[in-house]
Amino acid sequence: MGVGGYTRIRTASDDRHETNVAAKLQSMTANAVPVLEMIGVSRSFPGVKALTKVNFRLMPGEVHALMGQNGAGKSTLIKVLTGVYPPDEGSVLLEGKAVHPATPLDAQHLGISTVYQEINLCPNLSVAENIFIGRYPRKGPAIDWKTMRTNAEELLGRLSVYIDVTQLLSAYSVAIQQMVAIARAISISCRILILDEPTSSLDEEEVGMLFSVIRSLRDRGLAILFVTHFLDQTYEIADRITVLRNGELVGEYMASALPKFDLITRMVGREIGESSFVKAKATDASANAMASPRRTFLTARGLGRRGSIQPLDLELKNGEVLGLGGLLGSGRTETARLLFGIDKADQGTIDIDGHTVTMSSPKEAMKRGIGFCPEDRKSEGIVAALSVRENIILALQSKRGVFHFLPRKKQIAIANAYIKTLDIKVSDMDKPVSQLSGGNQQKVLLARWLATDPQMLILDEPTRGIDVAAKLEIMGEMLALCRKGMAILFTSSELEEVVRCSDRIAILRDRKKITELAGAEADEHTVLKVIAAGHA
Repeated sequence: MGVGGYTRIRTASDDRHETNVAAKLQSMTANAVPVLEMIGVSRSFPGVKALTKVNFRLMPGEVHALMGQNGAGKSTLIKVLTGVYPPDEGSVLLEGKAVHPATPLDAQHLGISTVYQEINLCPNLSVAENIFIGRYPRKGPAIDWKTMRTNAEELLGRLSVYIDVTQLLSAYSVAIQQMVAIARAISISCRILILDEPTSSLDEEEVGMLFSVIRSLRDRGLAILFVTHFLDQTYEIADRITVLRNGELVGEYMASALPKFDLITRMVGREIGESSFVKAKATDASANAMASPRRTFLTARGLGRRGSIQPLDLELKNGEVLGLGGLLGSGRTETARLLFGIDKADQGTIDIDGHTVTMSSPKEAMKRGIGFCPEDRKSEGIVAALSVRENIILALQSKRGVFHFLPRKKQIAIANAYIKTLDIKVSDMDKPVSQLSGGNQQKVLLARWLATDPQMLILDEPTRGIDVAAKLEIMGEMLALCRKGMAILFTSSELEEVVRCSDRIAILRDRKKITELAGAEADEHTVLKVIAAGHA
């Protein structure tokens, strides 16, 4: 039965430790007052309902994971809790009393501290200064440096971190900087610690160090809200899990009683049936293309980057769509960025047409015949102030260089050709691209790279945020390009799209490649089972 509108699932685990943890948490649920509770909280933005009557609670002495896909409402929930946004309706209770933090500073005074994915400390200051910035201990009008150093060492010692606190923060690794951020958070009479994607830039050893600190703080009674996309980490550290989807509460569960596959289906939002999907590419033309041998265009061996993606092998062939399947945070975008040279790999090799190359920059990737449509078209794709024409010829002009300017007449001819080919709906090609719909902006990006005559296209979430008709048009164009012999790497958070369009699917989880499936044997159910299991 539910308590206070929340779903409770009793553990069936035979493991003694998990059983004891579950019993302890169930006892707290039944008897204890939550240290923090949200009741019926809603928050809207123009055109978007970010949270809808969400209930959430956090008990003292627990790690509570908040899970959900992009747009689920996790970030908005945290910002309501920390005073960045006021709720439109509903209430926030701290130890049973209503609170109304108007700023993050108000939230800190209430004992709610947040450590974000991007560490918001000052690398040019010492460790001790970062911990006490804005509230330095003083001896008269002067800063009491000795007391500050002693207090900083004591705080870090409670986290089992023993470093020279007089050194600049920038002298230490990202993991140590995370510990410094946590030390700062708990130094402000913290009762609730919110960790927002704290492991995104850490390797396995550093994650282990962080988790040891988190367990220690939990055992001292601190309530910890842990936001992550990593399944293994969730089950390693979390006592309970709350799932959000599309701004609504799906449920609250004991981690020990929620199988990984069940968690994934709750995040995705539907039960996945056993039946295979009809492949969108199964036309006579594509069938003929599949019958002929395909030439390998790009081969990656042991390609990886510390703190970004674990070493993996990939092979892309002309006339083939290789899909990257995985949940948010699995490493899809990180892999795409490595292949295009946006991020530089620190291990492994890339061969193109049988020759080893150094993918040191996007310019190098373009010279090798690779194009890239990024996940975030607004900040990394379109140049909003430029016209449709200028956006389309941008990559081609870059490839030619500043001393080989593309004449305006040629620009117009190229833009006209792709506006017609891709059916870009624009009345005037010199109109700012920002005035186009999302789907048409995405087509402009696709046109930009097609104008460079690439042999391979990396399409990272090309259908995100656009309407169904535009999605079908872009996916159809992608498959048409594939039939003409182009190699395509395709990522999408919509797993159904990956399954329908891919000849092969490389499945990623927690920034590591698990296995590959042939498109013919892959359906959503199979892919999700592999993701949940963590192996083929």
